[in-house]
Amino acid sequence: METLKEKKKEAKNPATIRISGAEAIIHCLLAEGVDLLYGYPGGAIMPVYDELYKFQDKLTHILTRHEQGATHAAQGYARVTGKVGVAMATSGPGATNMVTGLADAQIDSTPMVCITGQVTRQLLGSDAFQETDIIGISTPVTKWNYQVTRAEEIPEILAKAFYIARSGRPGPVLVDITKNAQIDELDFSYEHCTGIRSYNPVPKPDASAIEAAAQMINAAKKPMIVFGQGVILGHAEDELKELIEKAGIPAAWTVLGLSALDSDHPMNVGMVGMHGNYAPNMLTNECDVLIAIGMRFDDRVTGSLDTYAKQAKVIHFEIDPAEINKNVIADIPVLGNSKETLSLLLPKIKKNNHGAWHDEFKKRYKIEYDAVIKDELYPTKEGMTMAEVINEINIASGHKAVIVSDVGQHQMIACRYSKFKQSKSNITSGGLGTMGFALPAAIGAKMGAMEREVVAIIGDGGYQMTIQELGTIFQNKTPVKIVVLNNDHLGMVRQWQELFFESRYASTVMSNPNFVKIAEGYDITAKKITERKDLKASVTEMLASKDAYFLEVEVEKEDNVFPMIPSGACVTEIRLK
Repeated sequence: METLKEKKKEAKNPATIRISGAEAIIHCLLAEGVDLLYGYPGGAIMPVYDELYKFQDKLTHILTRHEQGATHAAQGYARVTGKVGVAMATSGPGATNMVTGLADAQIDSTPMVCITGQVTRQLLGSDAFQETDIIGISTPVTKWNYQVTRAEEIPEILAKAFYIARSGRPGPVLVDITKNAQIDELDFSYEHCTGIRSYNPVPKPDASAIEAAAQMINAAKKPMIVFGQGVILGHAEDELKELIEKAGIPAAWTVLGLSALDSDHPMNVGMVGMHGNYAPNMLTNECDVLIAIGMRFDDRVTGSLDTYAKQAKVIHFEIDPAEINKNVIADIPVLGNSKETLSLLLPKIKKNNHGAWHDEFKKRYKIEYDAVIKDELYPTKEGMTMAEVINEINIASGHKAVIVSDVGQHQMIACRYSKFKQSKSNITSGGLGTMGFALPAAIGAKMGAMEREVVAIIGDGGYQMTIQELGTIFQNKTPVKIVVLNNDHLGMVRQWQELFFESRYASTVMSNPNFVKIAEGYDITAKKITERKDLKASVTEMLASKDAYFLEVEVEKEDNVFPMIPSGACVTEIRLK
């Protein structure tokens, strides 16, 4: 292979090197600090894979078993590290298989760059073999996308891609690169992108809005904070904690906000939303000031907008102007990065405690504990509950594990009962609700945080959507811990069928394979337990393993997740049974 010095001699400009577009892509990734990416090769991206082979000492490529798995692995890596995740695939079906991961990353604000190969420029629009208009397909589910047709475009476009993916409210970017652009040569140099005309990713905070917010918070009698993933993405965990402690404000979290504040913090009052805790849901409609920080008022949080927090003044701290007044009208919108805006707010906040208001949360927690939590964590019935499994993992891991959950009943139970002491510990598919997310995302999370224990919590339905990624674990010897909570049903759909469709279980009963034998076929230590007496020892054994481990737990078939707010109902219509 020619050295960079020799290639510089061939270039027309002494400040550049003469290389192929494919090699330029590798140099761009290295310049952006990428050392790990996920993907699946094919004809239209083969020149890049050939260059990857030459640079494998600097850039590790993880061969997943499906392109969707590559995107979810990149998401898991991004969520646990805060870096941009990278995935790569060929044209046609390779590219379309990435769409679910792109959509998931878009709605959950995950920074990701996906690179796809494309047929040559001359064949575009001719319905050539494995040609698909991935730009048109992916436009609704990406923060930005672009089709490169000339080698000379590659450095500038990839620099923009990484800048857009990570800046402001993060999101996924797709760059589609024709095969001729990969093969042709260019005079290569690389400049990091630091700004784009008309793109202002971080709004400048308005001093008057911050002053108004401080005055409203200081005057409040029953303030309540609801924080989301914007706190984590903005690295504002310390500022959030300081605000809560200084002003004495009860703080609740969205699913993606979980782990931004220690679970055992005395002012952490639990989860809001459809399967959230009783107290914060009920008291949303009693607070006088609702302070939303880095959350977007998703319908699963608000229930009926016609009845949501109508008595409260709303302060909305948000980086994305498009989210202001989209669902809930804000009396005081505060635009900007949450770390910056909260830092400006804190000196203006008066010390307070709101003791009587906190007591209202404690009373309602007692109601929920007696009606739901006690029986979930310490059941007297024969069958195991999902909650007691999560609780056992909490205890055995010292509340330090990264929990990667899939979508369904087990997801809500994992969010309700997982306890965390460190940010970036809860990884799940929030807005899109993608079954099959957890297994590949856990692979990416583990590779991004090898020093941490990573446990995937998955239902028997979602597990089988990406079960082929056991091959990725096998090939790379990734020490992920996999827990399948098996109730032989598509549990969440079955719950709705029981409650709202007169127990007509249409297509929700699962006839499952022998999961243990499948895992063992991939050389993964595997075990199934059906009795409570084996739970503690099995979880301890799993976490003690230095290698990948699969644990299947047979849980109650017709357990429901409560509390529950029926879809479209008021948050105070929350059901405990």
